[in-house]
Amino acid sequence: MFLDDLRAAVDASVIVTDPDVLAAHSRDEADLCESGQPLVLVRPKNTADVSMAVKVAAEHGVPVVPQGARTGLAGGANAVDGCMLLSTAAMNEIREIDPVNRLAVVQPGVVNAEISRAAAKHGLRYAPDPGSFESSTIGGNVATNAGGMCCVKYGVTDGYVLGLQVVLANGEVMRCGRRTAKGVAGYDLTRLFTGSEGTLGVITEITVRLTPIPRQALTLAAVFPSTTAAGRAVTAITAAGAQPSLLELIDQVHLKAIEDHRPMGLDTEAAAMLLAACDTGIESDLAEIERLCEESGATEVYRATDAAEAEALLAARRLAYPAMEKLGTIIVDDIAVPRDRLAEALDGVAAASRRNGVTIGVIAHAGDGNLHPNIVVDGQDPSSVVAGRTAFDEIMELALALGGTCSGEHGVGLLKRDWLAEEADAVNMRVHRAVKDALDPAGILNPGKVLRARREIV
Repeated sequence: MFLDDLRAAVDASVIVTDPDVLAAHSRDEADLCESGQPLVLVRPKNTADVSMAVKVAAEHGVPVVPQGARTGLAGGANAVDGCMLLSTAAMNEIREIDPVNRLAVVQPGVVNAEISRAAAKHGLRYAPDPGSFESSTIGGNVATNAGGMCCVKYGVTDGYVLGLQVVLANGEVMRCGRRTAKGVAGYDLTRLFTGSEGTLGVITEITVRLTPIPRQALTLAAVFPSTTAAGRAVTAITAAGAQPSLLELIDQVHLKAIEDHRPMGLDTEAAAMLLAACDTGIESDLAEIERLCEESGATEVYRATDAAEAEALLAARRLAYPAMEKLGTIIVDDIAVPRDRLAEALDGVAAASRRNGVTIGVIAHAGDGNLHPNIVVDGQDPSSVVAGRTAFDEIMELALALGGTCSGEHGVGLLKRDWLAEEADAVNMRVHRAVKDALDPAGILNPGKVLRARREIV
């Protein structure tokens, strides 16, 4: 029997079968994604625990669903019926900070922000900063190849992952990558596992690249009479060769929601606000962005006068999603389009809102062309849910039509696996399936995420 063999293989203290605990761990933060009934939750403390638990699951054909902090927004950590949930949250040790080689070695349960705090005494930081950086874990960040607000200048997670320790579907442990600044020997398996959403292996240790802490950023907020004008400003800033360290868009729906959630004096009459920052320490760099915003139609531009004001602006951006949750059930979209199509994407989202009679607020990592249209529905009203799902699909279709992608940073999970199949051609999907089958031939690792499970394919 599976549970008996599991208890014989790993310490009983890491095994949980309490129904209430299982229910609480059965899903991530993606509304309207289905979740199943797990059989057991395992909270390993080390790689050996993970290896043994996965090995036993493989011997019994039990599905394994890896989890971190469950802050994901695509259903990637949701349980399937009869699965073993494998939470790496207790594996939260920062094992090494190496200031000479500018790297850190960490377990997957370490919260993103803790890495930078530990590295700060050496003048270093871990650059990728998803909006949930104070709660999401590095393991989940790597599994989804997470982005964040500074990605416009510093890039996303895969640019900072040097090496991984991974437990494969049969329980074997492997290492890939290296600690050196350069290295091209063999296939890049580190990047293969980064962004694989737990479907190819369970990440148990991560070596990440650290970078020097930049100068205090100079920050501004530009107010626009339309989201289209804000989109034009982003295009102008990019075309001019400016290099902001942050370029974020907040639309009126979010401005009002944030102000209601936590009054901060935001201009709720504005159609959109663009937040921009430069961390070069050169005042003229920010001045150039200010000029381009004004030429693109900004009605007002505010500069933060000190670090406290700058942090307040960033805090407003980070409050966007929790503020929207007060309005109803949120279907979170996550498209990315070419930067020069941003204004068209914003117009298209507004049109989808009108057609379907649903409220859609947009926040965006505008400098990356990465939009988060947040669709507000009444989760208890089937017709409202249908309208929201229809709007979601229309936005997905819009992104692909504009030459974009169905997921900029949240991952595919359950929410977008059908749209991945639309985005990629048949040969591409066949290669995806071949990789999955090679590393997980029995299909036990996070089945049904990213790709449909074999049993779901008719």
